[in-house]
Amino acid sequence: MDVQVIPGRLIEVPTPDAIGMDRRAFGEFIGPQGELASYAFGWTTGSDPHVGRFTIGIGAGNAGGGTFHAVVFDRDGSYAFSLVDDPFEQVPQGGPDFTADQARAHQDLPFIWWVVDRVMERDTRTWWMRHWLFGTQCIQTIEVFEKQEPILSVSHHDDGIWQLIGPTDARDQGRIGHLHHAIDEDPALIDVLDLEKGFRSTRPAPGSPWTPPHRTA
Repeated sequence: MDVQVIPGRLIEVPTPDAIGMDRRAFGEFIGPQGELASYAFGWTTGSDPHVGRFTIGIGAGNAGGGTFHAVVFDRDGSYAFSLVDDPFEQVPQGGPDFTADQARAHQDLPFIWWVVDRVMERDTRTWWMRHWLFGTQCIQTIEVFEKQEPILSVSHHDDGIWQLIGPTDARDQGRIGHLHHAIDEDPALIDVLDLEKGFRSTRPAPGSPWTPPHRTA
């Protein structure tokens, strides 16, 4: 059996000062031998420090079962994790909250990191969190930037630049914005956040499926 990453609910709550959003995503993991884990991850826009949070729970009701907590952060254009004492979320497969030292000493820690890596690959909402962590910028047509038109084309150019285009043809003029803010406005963009460099995807209208990635002209 292949690894299964099963996304669950997404909770979005405005921060108390109303300048950001607290997002928490949940899901379940089933390994190739039937190993079970539950996970949660999240981030708060406008937060300082600029880190995401992760929780993995295993072995509910069993000796050695428990809940691991970590932060995720930008490290030279990639992401890295660090175990922490502070609990983030409670998840169904979890048990007692481990401190960072308890987690480091746990025999199943390699399995936990393996689960985290699979979740980062397969739960598309982690791509949203990654672009927030990296502060990924994108070029948007003026109409898209000003929310006058929907996004119908997403390109990830060979030079690493992302571009968002609506029904109006792209011109030399444009605006620079953050990719994660565009996802805030249109969560359907989550489905194309794994575009490789040199590829683009389009759709005929909001709500329509994105085309399979194809080479940019």
